[in-house]
Amino acid sequence: MDPWHSDDELFALARRELFPAVVGDVMDKLQLQHQFLPPRIKPLDDAMVVIGRAMPVLEADVYVESRATAENPLMAQPFGLMFRALDDLRPHEVYLCTGASARYALWGELMTLRALKLGAAGAVLDGYARDTHGVRRSGFPTFAHGGYAQDQGPRGKVIDFRVPVEIDGVRVDPGDIVFGDCDGVCIVPAQAAEETFRLALEKVRGEKRVQEALEAGVSAAEAFSTFGIM
Repeated sequence: MDPWHSDDELFALARRELFPAVVGDVMDKLQLQHQFLPPRIKPLDDAMVVIGRAMPVLEADVYVESRATAENPLMAQPFGLMFRALDDLRPHEVYLCTGASARYALWGELMTLRALKLGAAGAVLDGYARDTHGVRRSGFPTFAHGGYAQDQGPRGKVIDFRVPVEIDGVRVDPGDIVFGDCDGVCIVPAQAAEETFRLALEKVRGEKRVQEALEAGVSAAEAFSTFGIM
């Protein structure tokens, strides 16, 4: 039986005992071998850890802030659907945004404040964030290419949210689990989450036994032969 009964319990357990590397190792064994987002997506502070359910957001480049005469009425809305997407965040959800070029920031301090009020778990951006000092002070887990001040206002719009997206071929569906630290961000498909986290707990507890054996002077070869873990 799994040692958790809710996302609250699972995410707390993962923060205490797990890390993305071991979860990725388990997914490799389950033939889920392309689940890490590209390494350009890093925490704004190395101590940040994000875990939560994906709320994918699709952004697109534009070249005017608003255009009332456009065929698409969305073009008349500054930032497109960004405010709706942000306000739709639920507890333990991760604002995961992709689709834009890297010529402007997708996240900032005021968005962070709203997300915190809603109980969101973090932001993962295939692009830049800004207001870096303020975001770091907030402690809100934010993963991005780095910091870049240029605003999205006249350059990008959110065109949809709660839709499947891909980042460098990694598919992210609404409700998938996003787990990231300074070594990278992995996506655990919702349908594989129960098995993945159960096996990850078994593996990390086994690794502790290996660590103890190595510290006691057992050779790496013997430790692997005994525990099947390295």
